[in-house]
Amino acid sequence: MSLIRSLVFLFLAALCLLPASGCHKRPGIVWELAPDGKQPKARSVAELAERYDSEHCGECHQEVYRQWKNSIHARPLIGTGRTVGSLGATITSGLMEWGYSGVTDFKDVRLEHLMTCAKCHLPQLAEATDDVAREIAGDLSRWADAKSEEDDGKLAEVEAKLSSLTIGCLVCHNRNAIVHKWTDGYPLPKTVYGSKGEGHFCGFYPKSAKSPVLGESIFCGQCHGQGPNFEFDNPTQCTTAYSSYLFSYRANGGKEECQDCHMRKQKQGHDMRSYTDPRMSSVALDFTMEAVFLMLGDGRNKTQGVAASVTMVNRAGHSIPDG
Repeated sequence: MSLIRSLVFLFLAALCLLPASGCHKRPGIVWELAPDGKQPKARSVAELAERYDSEHCGECHQEVYRQWKNSIHARPLIGTGRTVGSLGATITSGLMEWGYSGVTDFKDVRLEHLMTCAKCHLPQLAEATDDVAREIAGDLSRWADAKSEEDDGKLAEVEAKLSSLTIGCLVCHNRNAIVHKWTDGYPLPKTVYGSKGEGHFCGFYPKSAKSPVLGESIFCGQCHGQGPNFEFDNPTQCTTAYSSYLFSYRANGGKEECQDCHMRKQKQGHDMRSYTDPRMSSVALDFTMEAVFLMLGDGRNKTQGVAASVTMVNRAGHSIPDG
């Protein structure tokens, strides 16, 4: 009996040496390009940007690439312009004022300091060194200086660099494509994950696989709000869309996924607009207003006024506003 158990053990161990998806040799984050199978950490913004560059995806998927390029996912550190300022303020008005953060200057910023925001705004930053975190912090400082000096040329230069870091194709279709890794495995290198896992004829990424969550709201929930991030030394609270979606909308019988409203129904595809698109606002809110013109006075002194009754009903699957 012990001989049989030994043979079974050796057989299973041998299987894990095969280059198959069932036994990935280590829990990896994304591509494993180095000969020894270990992905080195990116040492500069340029290197990290190149690692997750989406341009070659656009050579074949031109319409999808155009939609994505128009989305805020293509500029997660800039956003609508509000995000980049908030990221800088997180350092100056947050880290620098917290007595135990160890940050008194932009040069003190380390990877762990930026991950409280980058967890969602740039999750691949976890694959970089502290030098990259400091480089980004320096760029945020330069942006703030250019803004205050009204130096449009310098502002455009910094924003172009920060815009090279994106939530691009490979973040969603590889890095974050699997949520339940102990049951579904870890993302495999050189593999593009989709909703069907059909063949992917690409020299850069020749393999394809099916993501079990790509069409479900839990996929979006990885970034779009799960309550406070208690895993950090200084917990943060940002978006809460996914939490309210689960505990208000789904708990009351709602059946739509995030992708239904933000991709399929409005035919926006990978643009995924939300509050920046008037169409989304008109779908999400029922807004009515009744106004009555008033003339007030005592016969000698008269004052004109308007009494307004406003009714707003949230038709979205989560709380509004978000962020």
